[in-house]
Amino acid sequence: MTSGPLAIMSESGTTRRIALVTGAAQGIGRAIAIRLADDGLDVAVNDIHAKKDLLDSLASELLAKGRRSYIVCADVSIEEEVKGMIDTVVEELGGLDVMVANAGIFKTGSLIESLYTFPPLTEMVLKVSAHAKHPASVEHWNATFEVNVKGTFLCYKYAAAQMISQGRGGRIIGPSSKNGKRGMPDGIAYSSTKFAIRGLTQAAAMELGRHGITVNTYAPGAIDTPMMQTTRAERALNPHANRDRPARVPPAVGYDGKSEDVASIVSYLASKEAHFITGSSLSYVWLAQLVVRFTDLV
Repeated sequence: MTSGPLAIMSESGTTRRIALVTGAAQGIGRAIAIRLADDGLDVAVNDIHAKKDLLDSLASELLAKGRRSYIVCADVSIEEEVKGMIDTVVEELGGLDVMVANAGIFKTGSLIESLYTFPPLTEMVLKVSAHAKHPASVEHWNATFEVNVKGTFLCYKYAAAQMISQGRGGRIIGPSSKNGKRGMPDGIAYSSTKFAIRGLTQAAAMELGRHGITVNTYAPGAIDTPMMQTTRAERALNPHANRDRPARVPPAVGYDGKSEDVASIVSYLASKEAHFITGSSLSYVWLAQLVVRFTDLV
């Protein structure tokens, strides 16, 4: 791999842009990395060390497309690791033009008490309730904010510093959600982090605009990812878990989105054509809202 502080020139003589995608081992992050490679960018990919094998597979796929790639395992909630990640990408690929701070976690939990009613705790119910349907603890709150908000902040911070030093502008893109525009009753910590990311993004956009750096978020509704599949499978195991759950209205188009649909939005936000869009949180089919319908309440 070519390294150095200067942008690499493609065979056509144009500047070869370089992207970094965090949380890229699967789901939305993986789709974004592939789409940016298809758009002609060299793409560094990140996730935690436990997902190194998935990153290896992804990097091989990117290389097969004729793009350069580099794997950087790091925990985005640890400042030294984020700084080292950015420095490594710059050293190995030659710079940084697009930062996609995609990494995040999801844990369900309400404010005061469970929103759902369980029968006596059988083995099956214990398996389900271990994942969800419980009040959010302080530990739960802090863990979600550490990754989702602090991790995004650190990626923004060190990517911005690098882009400013390069003097050629850049694109910083973060992960919000429709639940960052309308609260999620059984995901109080998750919703709060997604609202926070929108505020962080707007403030950063105002600060970085003069450097030619745009800062935006994607804020999708229901997307068919491994995380979404796991959550729905666990809810389906126990019909009592959904007894008091607000009924969900399907998206306006009649189906859930795919990771590739999110990647297409990121593709545009990362493009040179998106130079006049900043501080935005782009949603799509987010009319899939929760409609309050409680049944069997006594």
